[in-house]
Amino acid sequence: MTQPTGSLSHLKVIDLSRVLGGPYAGQILADHGADVIKIEPPSGDETRGWGPPFLQGTASYFQGLNRNKRGMSLDLSKPAGQELLARLLEDADVLIENFKTGTLDKWGLSHAEIERRFPKLVHCRVSGFGADGPMGGLPGYDAAIQASCGIMSVNGEKGGEALRVGLPVVDMATGLNAVIGILMALAERGQSGKGQFVEAALYDCGVSLLHPHLPNYYMSGKVPGPSGNAHPNICPYDTFATRTDPLFLAVGNNRQFATLCRIINRPDLPLDERFADNGLRNRNRDLLKVELEQAMAAHDCRELADELIHAGVPCGAVRSIDQVVDDPHTRHREMVVDIGEYRGTGSPIKLSRTPASYRRAPPAFAEHNHEVLQELGIDPANHPGANTDTGKPS
Repeated sequence: MTQPTGSLSHLKVIDLSRVLGGPYAGQILADHGADVIKIEPPSGDETRGWGPPFLQGTASYFQGLNRNKRGMSLDLSKPAGQELLARLLEDADVLIENFKTGTLDKWGLSHAEIERRFPKLVHCRVSGFGADGPMGGLPGYDAAIQASCGIMSVNGEKGGEALRVGLPVVDMATGLNAVIGILMALAERGQSGKGQFVEAALYDCGVSLLHPHLPNYYMSGKVPGPSGNAHPNICPYDTFATRTDPLFLAVGNNRQFATLCRIINRPDLPLDERFADNGLRNRNRDLLKVELEQAMAAHDCRELADELIHAGVPCGAVRSIDQVVDDPHTRHREMVVDIGEYRGTGSPIKLSRTPASYRRAPPAFAEHNHEVLQELGIDPANHPGANTDTGKPS
């Protein structure tokens, strides 16, 4: 392997997390150069089996979250495994984990003990509801949190039932907030010389995503419901039919609205008192949609989208996943990554001097046990905590 580069190449990260939020945070750090060692239990990260599809026996779900990491397996329920973890933490900068509250305490690594033994360590926990409060310590998965924090209640067709967002938005937002918290703690460590505990709870992150629904509720007292593709505060901000395919318009001001109307040959609409500003357009959104769709029925979706966006009107044809992957702009932005047989999604964080790099495909189970243990000066064959079986998890 080439020497890792990137803004975080000076960091060592121990990633004990499984499933999505924690591993996603670890991959972000790894993409920017951190030496991330992913430690799995003898049974493996359960997402290795979350398929099909599979690549060499490992599901795409795992592959999408564990690039650029080295892989180990330790049985942390055994004293020898706990001893090896402590050795790994001696020179680590960051620990990421998502164990149930109290698990690390049973292994002799309570928060107080971590602070005492590893005072510079930034310890990040991803959890469902946090460690305290009425629901503290309870388990949480993305979709269940979408339901309990209100996201499902504002998603779906107008008048329809609550609907899960079609991607794990809470888990991914939690991973992002975990990274933000880790970097904040590392920045503060540069001043104090001390690490600290970072908590990223799915419930908190789910609630934080409820914009503008929470501000609307705080001010109006009205409980929002699903509105389909329409925006509760902006109009026209919705999907509109054209002669061919649906087109999403995201018109945020009067200038953009006037440009839209000129291009679809309805320059009279901005002069109509019902549509003169955003507030009026919102109150008359159903009437406006009829007027716009009648005019857009004469236009091809893709041609109209191209003309509108180049004229300064935010919009987009509704596209499928394969169309996104094949788009030249997706490739130009380096959002598709190939490493041998592995294909993944690139980092959206672009840095001018220290960009992300893609050095390793996701690790096979326990692939780097020998390598990491030898770096610690440990003979893998003679240590009872070393899982020397680098085959499939048990």
